[in-house]
Parts: sequence; structure tokens; C-alpha cells
Amino acid sequence: MVDVTVKKMKANLANFITIGNISFGGAALMATMNESYNNAVLFILIAALLDRYDGKVARKYNLESELGKQLDSMSDIISFGVAPALLMYQVALTDFGSIGMVVAVLYIASGAFRLARFNIAEANGFFTGLPITAAGAVLTISYFFSPWLSPVFYMILFVILAVLMISNFSLKKV
Repeated sequence: MVDVTVKKMKANLANFITIGNISFGGAALMATMNESYNNAVLFILIAALLDRYDGKVARKYNLESELGKQLDSMSDIISFGVAPALLMYQVALTDFGSIGMVVAVLYIASGAFRLARFNIAEANGFFTGLPITAAGAVLTISYFFSPWLSPVFYMILFVILAVLMISNFSLKKV
């Protein structure tokens, strides 16, 4: 009985790591809603660390699955799409009203499109467009510069990241 449980846990190890990713993304959303922005940044960065290793673990132990691929994308849209967008919307774009909301939603929608396109593409060793993890990391890390940067900068940054995610340039996977 214990052997069966251990085997099942090993078989789902990568998915457990991915669940950690989405959990920290969700925690980042809640931290942002509670104006605990430093914690939100920390949680997004932990999600990025977990995202980095779920795929490595899946490949190393031959645990890749369609379920894992879809779960990873759902985690990524929360942790690197919605969480950074809400964080930086709250920090820099609220004064723009509806236009600020539209720009933040454009970023989220572009990230979702990027993930969907990735999920149906053949694996070829290249990313098409900027991965949402990278876009989310840039947006999140920009938080540390927000006291010195204009809110207009963030309007432009959101749009640039959105366009880069949906663009067709190729980027070698590392």
C-alpha cells in the first residue's frame, strides 16, 4: 500500500510543483488585494522558480503528460499573467481609470493567447513570441523601480510586453 502511494506521488511530482506555482500565483493576487505588494512580488518570484523546475522534473523523470502541459499553462496565466498585471495595475495604472484597465487586460489576454498558441505548436526547440513567464518576471521586477518611473512608462511597458508575447519572432529555449 505504501509502495503504491509512493509511486503515485512520484508519478505526479511535476504536477505537485505546478500546483505550487498556481498556489503562489493565487497568493500573489490575494496579497495585491490586501495592498501587501512586497509579498505579492515575492510570491510571483517563487512561482517563477517553481515553474522553472516543474518542466525539468517532468523531463528528467519522464513524467510529461498532456494534463501537466495544460495545468502548467493554467498556472502560468495566473502567476505570470493575472498576478503581475493586477499588481502593477494597482501600483501604477489605477489613475488612468478605464484605459489603465484596458491596458492591463490586453496584457492578460495576450498572455493567454501566447500560452494557447504554445500548447498547440509542435515542439521545435524555439519559443514563438516572448514567453509569459519572462513577460511576467519583467513586469513584476519593474515594481522595484515604480517609485522612480512614471505611470505612463507602465502604460507603455504593458503594451510592449503584450505585443512581444503575441509576436512571431523565434527565441531559442534554454
